[in-house]
Amino acid sequence: MTPGGWAAARIGLGPNGSRVFRRKRFMLFLGLVDEVLATRGTCRIVDIGGEAAYWSDVADLIGARSCHVTLVNLTSAGVDNAQFSSIAGDARDLAALGDMSFDLVHSNSVIEHVGRWQDMLAMAREVRRLAPGYYVQTPNFWFPIEPHCSTAFFHWMPVPVRISMLMRKPRGIWGMAPDVTTAMGQIQSNDLLDFRQMSTLFPDATIQRERVAGLAKSLIAIRRPGGRGG
Repeated sequence: MTPGGWAAARIGLGPNGSRVFRRKRFMLFLGLVDEVLATRGTCRIVDIGGEAAYWSDVADLIGARSCHVTLVNLTSAGVDNAQFSSIAGDARDLAALGDMSFDLVHSNSVIEHVGRWQDMLAMAREVRRLAPGYYVQTPNFWFPIEPHCSTAFFHWMPVPVRISMLMRKPRGIWGMAPDVTTAMGQIQSNDLLDFRQMSTLFPDATIQRERVAGLAKSLIAIRRPGGRGG
């Protein structure tokens, strides 16, 4: 992953589209937050791959809830709100953070960027270790539009075809690749998951499908704060 961290590789947000879906999904997460608040009065959240801009965009949804969010990305960032802290860390190995040191783990469109299957397993173990409840969202492999390059069927095509497509014209947040090396870097920067893979990564969660026109656009692994599936 590039120095910009996982956040830099996420799906681009248009003026409506992705932002609308993200805010709607966030309401699911707030249900988990409210469960914690009902028993503890405050909620400690760790956002793996988190960035302040994401939380600023949903600040109106959070309202006056008593929460503290620790943002974790490959590099730390300055924050000007006492409700947040930012640390550098690798999603696959967060040994600096103790077992069950948070109430909830949040992660949005990150696990598909951490590497190959063993890397995803490592991140999933860390998610399950850090808090009794978690929310992990990822784009669905079987949704026909690849979310990063905004191109139908792109991720189902052979790699040589994808290289040619990326070098032909700009696509989504990736732009046009000037050479094969850049195109391969874009292709290998994410590895989309399906329902069975998410169920394997998070066996103690309920995997919810976010649907568009009847098709599952995203998959969300949810374990409620009581340690049960969503």
